[in-house]
Amino acid sequence: MDMNQVRTFLAVAANGSFLEAATRLHVTQSTVSNRIQLLEAYLGASLFVRNRSGATLTPAGKRFVHHAKAFILTLDQARHDVGLPSRYRASITIGARIALWEEFLPRWVGELRRSSPDISIRSEIGFEEDLMRRVIEGTMDVALMYTPQHSPGIHVQHLFDETLVLLTTDPEKPWPDEDYIYVDWGPAFYAQHSSNYPDLERPAQVVNIGWLGVQLIISNGGSCFVPVRMAEPLIRAGQLFYMPDSPQFKLPTYMVYPRNSDSIVLEQVLESLRVQADKEQRKVSGNGIIL
Repeated sequence: MDMNQVRTFLAVAANGSFLEAATRLHVTQSTVSNRIQLLEAYLGASLFVRNRSGATLTPAGKRFVHHAKAFILTLDQARHDVGLPSRYRASITIGARIALWEEFLPRWVGELRRSSPDISIRSEIGFEEDLMRRVIEGTMDVALMYTPQHSPGIHVQHLFDETLVLLTTDPEKPWPDEDYIYVDWGPAFYAQHSSNYPDLERPAQVVNIGWLGVQLIISNGGSCFVPVRMAEPLIRAGQLFYMPDSPQFKLPTYMVYPRNSDSIVLEQVLESLRVQADKEQRKVSGNGIIL
């Protein structure tokens, strides 16, 4: 089994077609077929059911998808680590929810680059399930998220609390209204939101990313809850407004990392995240959340 076989398998699985996979991989259809046959022979199982409409995964193929993705990630990370120029003493891979890449993590990356230019940084975006899986598999050194799952060998540490505020395009408009967008910030936010608005009907619009909620209300009008650090530049620019007398919700943010790691810089990276988180909390507290 080699990387080309696994990449070809994932291409066929994603496109549901040997021909489409060949087009995307810039190889012939016979090359795709040969790679899949060799992979099936190695694994001792049929991975696809071929028919006129294309190719669908067999039960064995569905089980192999997860392993194939992990295999590619591991090899890519190995190539990245082994190929580091000599001026870098170590590399680190960090992943987080997209909201945490607004203001907070970019500032942290900048600080780490200035203080430790000999550390190579790979930055990624993901959701909790994928981030947890990557940390458990060892293909990610640290992940930041709102709803972590506890697992043997994994340390979950509270980092800081987000403060979510309600932004709107029209602060004079009575709220709630039909243009309110519910951002799914996870169970902690849901519990607080439900407690404050027990009679609120399900909003007409629901999104799973704060950035998406912001883009929708900027384009179409409306309101949604976002972290203070995301809200501040939008308010300063006059794009959105703080909804007067609205509640503010706390959203715990966690960092997840292996209890046992081979990384020689992981503890340094974790401490730098703690320092940056402390700055974030002091900044919000200093503002008094008055936007």
